[in-house]
Amino acid sequence: MQVYNGKSVFGGIAIGKIQVYSKGEQQVKRVKIEDTEAEIARYKAATDTAISQLKGLYEKALKEVGEANAEIFEIHQMMLEDDDYQESVENIIKTQNINAEYAVAQTGDNFAEMFSSMDDEYMRGRAADVRDISERLLTVLHGKEEQSIHAGEPVIIVADDLAPSETVQMDKDMVLSFVTVHGSLNSHTAILARTMSIPALIGTDIPLDGTADGKLGIVDGTNGVIYVDPDEETLAKLKEAQQKEVEKKELLLALKGKENITLDGQRLMLYANIGNIKDLAAVLQNDAGGIGLFRSEFIYLEKDNYPTEEEQLQIYKTVAETLAGKRVIIRTLDIGADKQCDYFEMEQEENPAMGCRAIRICLTRPEVFKTQLRALFRASVFGKIAIMYPMITSVKEVRRIKKIVEEVKKELEEQGIAYGEPEQGIMVETPAAAIISDQLAEEVDFFSIGTNDLTQYLLAIDRQNIALDEFYDSHHPAVLRMIAQVVENAHKAGIWVGICGELGADLELTQEFLAMGVDELSVSPGRILPIRKIVLETNVAEYKASHQKTW
Repeated sequence: MQVYNGKSVFGGIAIGKIQVYSKGEQQVKRVKIEDTEAEIARYKAATDTAISQLKGLYEKALKEVGEANAEIFEIHQMMLEDDDYQESVENIIKTQNINAEYAVAQTGDNFAEMFSSMDDEYMRGRAADVRDISERLLTVLHGKEEQSIHAGEPVIIVADDLAPSETVQMDKDMVLSFVTVHGSLNSHTAILARTMSIPALIGTDIPLDGTADGKLGIVDGTNGVIYVDPDEETLAKLKEAQQKEVEKKELLLALKGKENITLDGQRLMLYANIGNIKDLAAVLQNDAGGIGLFRSEFIYLEKDNYPTEEEQLQIYKTVAETLAGKRVIIRTLDIGADKQCDYFEMEQEENPAMGCRAIRICLTRPEVFKTQLRALFRASVFGKIAIMYPMITSVKEVRRIKKIVEEVKKELEEQGIAYGEPEQGIMVETPAAAIISDQLAEEVDFFSIGTNDLTQYLLAIDRQNIALDEFYDSHHPAVLRMIAQVVENAHKAGIWVGICGELGADLELTQEFLAMGVDELSVSPGRILPIRKIVLETNVAEYKASHQKTW
């Protein structure tokens, strides 16, 4: 038995035959040419063919894995049409009098290296994309057919890395698991594995020399391990664990449609966090009671200019109509800190986490804020929309927001444009807001505690600094005590309070939050049913009596 470690992309256990996939890099020769214009024309013709192929892949992916996963092929088309990429290829052909294949391979290597050296993990993941489009162009220029993965039975696919085109063209019923030597958590293979809910590993130290090909394998996605040719004891142990997982999934599916009520009658609202309308299917699929956090900043981050009122209206309207009367809490623009948007032309800051971000941008750029508010108030006619303001630190800020809101409503009224009266709440994610939550509760309809930033600011630890992981304690008594204090102050003022940060999905704390009296938890869609299970099995009064408070 051989054991190889990797990084888990998706949990679970897969048992089956291993198929090692090796596409082999295309050999590219440097050839001198006389007619550079003809060679550029040949390159452009290959680009047109490649774009046509990608359009076909987009349509196939749309049917099989949904719009969110099909989008990668639109991105690949854009990359092929990118001025920088095209100019690089054409410049190499012209200045070096060499063939299009060599120019494409050189450009692909240069761009991939550039992306790989970036700090941002998402951008590092784009290195695989630029290699993929370059390989596609080379295949067309060489006049070859695309490689694809074929299997006669369900298998564990082991590869160096997998391009989006390779994963989309394979028969999904024949894939038990993905295991790659390279890749990133944001690669298309990783995204597809999560969509298909199959175990997957990246960064695995498994050899690709063919020694594992055809052998029995076990992928333990939870612990990040693949076993090749497992012994009887390991096989029996993991088969048992796999069966328990199947039973657990069936049990969770049986919880769909049930209310979130504890054994002693305490209710909890279980909502979902989403980034855009493409996540709505997951919200409905996992039986969320509403949306507790719609991150509207992604509307801005995905564009190269300010989104218009009409563009925003259509997005908010779609969400409201799709949720059909369930509450949809939309957080206003939360740009800044780790989310930068070039066209905002923000000044460079030494400490952006404590700089001009979120509501501070909205209050200093009221024209941008008003555009979003107009769209939100208009969209609230079509469903149960609520508005949530981030990074609040004072009552003064809330009153400034209210004044702008009244101006927006007056403008809409004067223009004869219909609007609703959405609930308005705030994010409690700064220690200042938590400490004066009794005063803030008198000004708003609800609180939603953003535990990510609250923990960061309270513990004075940058949550993105990996070197400080050993000091970062999201279960710190000070964090839990502050949450309990906010809940108490909210209830005294007669408003409800939720948690929309990562801590809300922490199953170890679900019963603690019930004991505190938290009214709502908003989590990623896949965490809804596991939390519901805990809620249905908990007697809050008994839990309080038998557990000593740690906060």
